[in-house]
Amino acid sequence: MSRYRQASARRADKTPSADKTPSAALETLTVRPFRRYLLGQLTSNIGTWMQRAAQDLLVLHLTGNSGSAVGVVTALQFLPQTLFGLTGGVLADRFPKRRLLLITQTGMAVQSLLLGLLTVTGAVNLWSVYALALTLGAATAVDSPARNAFISELVSRERVAAAVSLNSAQFNVARILGPAAAGLTVAAVGTGPVFLINAVSYLAVLYGLITIPPGAPREHSGQRGGPGLTEAFRHITATPELLLPITLIAVVGTFGLNFQVTISLVAIKVFHSGAAAFGYLSAAYAVGSLIGAILTAHGGQLPTARRLVTATAVFGVLEATLGLMPGYGTFMALLIPTGYAAVTVTTTANALTQLHAAPHLRGRVLSVYFLVLLGGTPIGAPLVGLVSDAFGAPSSLILGGMISALSAPALSALVIERRGRVRSRQGAGPAGAPLPDTAPATRSAS
Repeated sequence: MSRYRQASARRADKTPSADKTPSAALETLTVRPFRRYLLGQLTSNIGTWMQRAAQDLLVLHLTGNSGSAVGVVTALQFLPQTLFGLTGGVLADRFPKRRLLLITQTGMAVQSLLLGLLTVTGAVNLWSVYALALTLGAATAVDSPARNAFISELVSRERVAAAVSLNSAQFNVARILGPAAAGLTVAAVGTGPVFLINAVSYLAVLYGLITIPPGAPREHSGQRGGPGLTEAFRHITATPELLLPITLIAVVGTFGLNFQVTISLVAIKVFHSGAAAFGYLSAAYAVGSLIGAILTAHGGQLPTARRLVTATAVFGVLEATLGLMPGYGTFMALLIPTGYAAVTVTTTANALTQLHAAPHLRGRVLSVYFLVLLGGTPIGAPLVGLVSDAFGAPSSLILGGMISALSAPALSALVIERRGRVRSRQGAGPAGAPLPDTAPATRSAS
């Protein structure tokens, strides 16, 4: 166990009920390495969300408002997660996560710098945007599992749920500020400076990583190559508390969480608005996401399977309803509860995955989680673009929402049935027993 996790564990011993009171988030913020890491991530993510919004607007400008082109560039950005995400998980388990993050974050900064220089000089074209989006995706394939598994090394087990929620909160603060700032910046000076701002923002997270003291030796050095991945998949399929969040996120990530594509299309093609209006829609969605993340962090409740299933169904209904909104104002207003539900789904699923994954497999299990969350985008984003071009952007929202809502009870029933079969073979209980409503409190701290 690293020394900063030991310090966090001592704080947890002094406040054993922290996760049952609204002070859970504040107690977690007293862990200095985690606080530095969180602030660095916040600054960098603001720049990242600025780039994402500006990139969509740049592609629409280069292609004459092609929804399919936006879908393609989004798919290329997430395609490496599908191809190499599992390898990234193996690396996260085998090498120091801090060192991996220093490498990946530096690579992302270089990518933003190149895109900014190409755009400012007028040399940018659609194919260069495609190539750089693919490059960013390659770095993300290693960065995502390492970055999220690193959280569990900065805090004690009792603080993992609150830390995940706080990480989600900073992400959604960035989601609020980033697109809004991008819309205003693009309207004032164009897209090029936005990419350069993002390149500079990576200095904050790099500084945070450098100032965090290196931890003690890892708890377990995972196996190389295929056997390590096989072990992770067996662990997931044998653990219903892992199987349910990962399968639900696979469906929702592919069909429901494509707002990066749909919001830009709705703003420009349905409401005939400009960059600033697009930024406001993105900010409205992020406001709801931030509210959800803050309430989750301060609520002091452990993640449960029931909460995940309920949140997924509610999110699907809200997304489908978005497709029926007649005007800009009502659409923007409904984005707030939709964002709340969406972040409740992803935060609960992430926390369940971190809590139930075996420590020596956590990086690989999280790589599977992010494979299905982000790796579904290469399938979902082009589909959303095609449906939007053929039937209108609202139709893609209705379709994605219906699939997400129906998947919640269906996958829950399948996982419960599988759990019952496993328990029957082990003689541990009757088939069809419901999933537990709380994360187990009896496991030893990892």
